[in-house]
Amino acid sequence: MQEFEYRVRGESAVRAGNDISAAFTGWKGDAERWLFVAPHDDDIVLGAGILLQAAKAAGIPLRMLITTDGSMGYCTAEQRRTIKEVRAAETMDSFRALGIDDVRWLNFPDCSLSRNGGRRVAAPGDPCVIEGFTGMQNAYTREIRDFRPTRLFVPSGCDYHPDHKMVYDEVMISVFHAGGDIWPELGAPIPATPTVYEMAIYADFPVKPNLMVKCSPEVLERKLAAIGAYKSQLQIESLINNVRESGPMELYREIEFSLYQPKTYLKDFE
Repeated sequence: MQEFEYRVRGESAVRAGNDISAAFTGWKGDAERWLFVAPHDDDIVLGAGILLQAAKAAGIPLRMLITTDGSMGYCTAEQRRTIKEVRAAETMDSFRALGIDDVRWLNFPDCSLSRNGGRRVAAPGDPCVIEGFTGMQNAYTREIRDFRPTRLFVPSGCDYHPDHKMVYDEVMISVFHAGGDIWPELGAPIPATPTVYEMAIYADFPVKPNLMVKCSPEVLERKLAAIGAYKSQLQIESLINNVRESGPMELYREIEFSLYQPKTYLKDFE
């Protein structure tokens, strides 16, 4: 097989091919820009380490946006004082193994995202202060307007980890904010809503995925090496084994991002 193969589940058949542009609806050619948003530093390579390599090979600009500071990711008592710096270094090693260097941290406190939703006037000591405000919607709206992605990838909203659920919800409303005129100090509104995709990290998809990306053994090994960069995580070998046993493929679900239209339901009343 080629390095990458794409399969799209449709209403009547599965389309297959090696052309990345045929696998994604509304392909925008040289204008394609992909933003990956995650709660934690290792989530993106776990969920999308193959797709990242495919996008990189296709010349698509990529940005990684990590929401938390990794401070709760320590596995030994000794790591507790240094884990943020250790995880940051491991993250750069991981993404560089895939040829990616545009990585940004928002540095919200790990495992405390429920206290950092929305947007509020910043107080002394608040994390991620932008234009005098803090909160995940403040940060995501600014990042989406700054990078102006055509496609956005985020962990599933039904994942087990509360941080994953929170990131999904805050990203979705921020996509809405980013296209409007609200909060002009965060940048100009985006010209079009990006297509949003769910990645599965720890739990199944809420609805069946519609996109499969398959890869060569060499591509899978690069993904496994990128996961292995997180040496501070003592359970990392079990994660690597799980990914290897799953085989050289990843799954995604394209989300229909639509606003309420009453006429959609009129036929039910006729």
